[in-house]
Amino acid sequence: MKFNFADAALPKAGTLAILVAADRRLGALGQELDRITGGAVGRAMETARFSGKAEETLSLLAPGGTELDRVLLVGIGKPEQVDEQALAAAGGIAYAALARGPAEASILVELPEGAPAVDHPAAQVAFGANLRCYRFDKYRTKEKAETKPTLRRITLLTRDAGGAKKAWPLLDAVADGVFLTRDLVSEPANVLTPVAFAEACEQLAELGVEVDVLDEKRMRKLGMGALLGVAQGSENPPRLVTMQWRNAADRDARPLALIGKGVTFDTGGISIKPAAGMEDMKWDMAGAGAVVGTMRALAGRKARANVVGVVALVENMPSGTAQRPGDIVRSLSGQTIEVLNTDAEGRLVLADALWYAQDTFNPRAMIDLATLTGAILVALGAEQAGLFANDDALAQQLIEAGSRTGEKLWRMPLGDAYDKMINSDAADMKNIGDGRNAGSIVGAQFLKRFVRDIPWAHLDVAGVVWSKKDAPTVPKGGTGYGVRLLDRLVADHYEG
Repeated sequence: MKFNFADAALPKAGTLAILVAADRRLGALGQELDRITGGAVGRAMETARFSGKAEETLSLLAPGGTELDRVLLVGIGKPEQVDEQALAAAGGIAYAALARGPAEASILVELPEGAPAVDHPAAQVAFGANLRCYRFDKYRTKEKAETKPTLRRITLLTRDAGGAKKAWPLLDAVADGVFLTRDLVSEPANVLTPVAFAEACEQLAELGVEVDVLDEKRMRKLGMGALLGVAQGSENPPRLVTMQWRNAADRDARPLALIGKGVTFDTGGISIKPAAGMEDMKWDMAGAGAVVGTMRALAGRKARANVVGVVALVENMPSGTAQRPGDIVRSLSGQTIEVLNTDAEGRLVLADALWYAQDTFNPRAMIDLATLTGAILVALGAEQAGLFANDDALAQQLIEAGSRTGEKLWRMPLGDAYDKMINSDAADMKNIGDGRNAGSIVGAQFLKRFVRDIPWAHLDVAGVVWSKKDAPTVPKGGTGYGVRLLDRLVADHYEG
């Protein structure tokens, strides 16, 4: 998809989308179009009961008084609520409505009176359209031409064309990061093995990211018994990948560390999952996918920050060599773990990754992302990810970044009472609690035992990395959750 930015003016022909605020409020050029059409725009809104509420659309074909083929009205809601998210949503809605129509279209971006100040609104609209146009179709061999999108170019008409052109490359780089994450999450497990995932990470070196891949031999020498215990049942060998982006004024300053769970397929191991829905476990690596996508975004926009990404990549399979319930493993930290449920494997993988990140990079803060528990879906559904943190300031920064990007977080508790649930009679700890209660919290408490005295947050993203229906900026499938959130966090608090 190509995006251009031009000075605001009504096009003489073609397809035009117009943003309309609540109560049918048109901008100056929208009002001019209504006049040119003899009031057809206003009459159409009234007849169709189109009010301009968010995500509402109305199409006018070949309106009289113009040479336009089509005018699409896109609601953006109440003026005071028109922020970056609302504009991106409008761009996504416009794209979805026009995708199988013209090859080219224009979107007129006029903000209503009373809207809050937004940096480069047209760029935000284009960003939303770009996010929505994503498709994972590499394995479709018989798709009919009429079902494929035909829209290839969008021109944003704005009074800030120069500013939008300058802002666009940064947003486009973030979109590239989101797309990389969606690609990784969408790949089937027979393609995206741990080794293949590591190879995808290595491609970031082209953007200046320093990539190091630890194979099984190196991990065993270091003593990563928790991670290797999960991997031992699979014929696909594990990998641990570090990705450093060092572009702060002081390249040697302590980085922010992002750690991702990368279970490329999770059968549950010997504690095998039910067959129904097991195919979804190809995206049990979505936390790692978000880390890789974020590193792609930061490098693509040349963020002035030091950030390191660590992804722990394994496949959890049942076999004659698989880890058994009741096994005790020694983690990189030296702490021992009684594995009572091999399907609680993500925390074992992250335990070694968290400790390795601290030992190797001495980060100023750590954030891990993981599709850790089904319990978080019970608590929060698909609307928000669970946030656990040992630092109030970091938690608040993440919540604010989530609010700004629409990748929302809800903070969950930690505490000694929950921590006691993972005490073991046979080892330093066990990998599950007693029964089903507080499952997500127990998982977070387990990870906390592998965090030293630095700010840390754990994001349980199990409910938000895959969508079964379209949203304004997210087509159904892999959502790419986490990239915009983390990029915003870095931009607001770690660049300078």
